[in-house]
Amino acid sequence: MLLLLLEEFPYLDRMSEQDTQSPQYEYTFDELLSIMKRLRKECPWDREQTNDSIKGHTIEEAFEVVEAIDHRNDYDLQHELGDLLLHVVFHTEIAAEDDRFTIEDVLRAIIDKLVRRHPHIFGDTEVRDAGDVKRNWEQIKMDEGRESVIDGVPRSLPALLKAYRMQDKASKIGFDWERGEDVWAKVHEEIEELRLAVEGENSEDIEEEIGDLLFSIVNYARFLHVNPEDALRRTIDKFDRRFRHVEKRLREEGREPGDATLAEMDRYWDEAKRSE
Repeated sequence: MLLLLLEEFPYLDRMSEQDTQSPQYEYTFDELLSIMKRLRKECPWDREQTNDSIKGHTIEEAFEVVEAIDHRNDYDLQHELGDLLLHVVFHTEIAAEDDRFTIEDVLRAIIDKLVRRHPHIFGDTEVRDAGDVKRNWEQIKMDEGRESVIDGVPRSLPALLKAYRMQDKASKIGFDWERGEDVWAKVHEEIEELRLAVEGENSEDIEEEIGDLLFSIVNYARFLHVNPEDALRRTIDKFDRRFRHVEKRLREEGREPGDATLAEMDRYWDEAKRSE
């Protein structure tokens, strides 16, 4: 029910420390585990949840962590990390009830992985820089039984981020462009192929070429050390601010965007740009 309460009454997640502190609770990981066990036994909503039913909430909480980081808001980040930690405990408690695994198994798995994949810290492997660390990391994962270096990219990732991660992983074994100008030339090549597809009016070809163009732009962004997911999210936020300014200015005149001409909306759009 804790997840449902935070959704329906978000102010509960913003109560001050003074309001939420109570002598009956210890603010420890063990206390969180204890509370989760009690919720699973006593709360009708929490009791009926499954790993499948809350997985969407887990994804949402991860993105809220990212949003707090983007906004440089430590207060929100603190709370969103707590919500994400809750999901780790929630998923694990559901599994423990079915004797699938426990929180100790989860901790053991991540500790073993961190030690195993950092032989330059916990072993005698020598590295020169972060690049060596990344290459070793990918090789260790292959030694663990993966068939491909891109096996670890989740299928459920947003397409833009997934493209970036797949390209990044392939680059770790040398499958990459050597010069930025060659990557840029590939972008232009894909633009031309899209133009030809549009002229041919073949919807399947157009969709494929748009995909190829997006993929090549992601690759160029990666080559410039820019995360395209972050870049696009910033542009979306910028569009959000400016369009809301257009709506606000029109409403001040007693109108809605649908009542205005494109030229009028462009004027307020430019006004928003100047204010930034």
